[in-house]
Amino acid sequence: MFIVEDEAELAALVADYARAAGYAPMVFGNGTEALAAIRAEAPELVVLDLMLPGLDGLAVCRRLRTFSDVPVVMVTARVEEIDRLLGLEAGADDYLCKPFSPRELMARIKAILRRTGRAGPPRAITVDQAGRRIRIHGRALELTPTEFHILAGMARRPGQVFSRAQLLDLACQDNLAVTDRAVDSHIKNLRRKLAAALPEAEAIHSIYGLGYRLDL
Repeated sequence: MFIVEDEAELAALVADYARAAGYAPMVFGNGTEALAAIRAEAPELVVLDLMLPGLDGLAVCRRLRTFSDVPVVMVTARVEEIDRLLGLEAGADDYLCKPFSPRELMARIKAILRRTGRAGPPRAITVDQAGRRIRIHGRALELTPTEFHILAGMARRPGQVFSRAQLLDLACQDNLAVTDRAVDSHIKNLRRKLAAALPEAEAIHSIYGLGYRLDL
């Protein structure tokens, strides 16, 4: 589940309720970043604020509808009927006015996922892109910036094999200086930290001659 909301406290509250409901939320503070993530790996649902900085929620919804049918629940402080109609016409599946009950939001999300057949088992890993945090079953991992970028990128595509070159591209975000030979060291550190949080599972697998795969 993606939560696109620039109010940090509200985004964190919704994410907490989503985790409690068994979902694995990722939080984005702006529409441009969220659109790129949806293109890379469509979530089961998007909670989308209407009034975002830069690219607003209507524009985000219209653009994602050109390439994705992911369900969208739009939330906003605007209460006029025309705003609700514009949101629905842009492609939103549901519309909720602020202030809203997080429990009601979760109930609407569950109803949409049941209706669309997208409901699935919850994931152990949760990525908060805006807050640069990754949690395992709600517990935050202590990660370096490079480790965060690598693990967040792999978490967006669980089950995909990443070559060292692809992992290097993930690691080099924010103009971080990372060498190809350091990728294996970062993977080793991530394995150690994930093993401490998930002792019952092997999260990152080595695929001989190809690279690494995250199974979470």
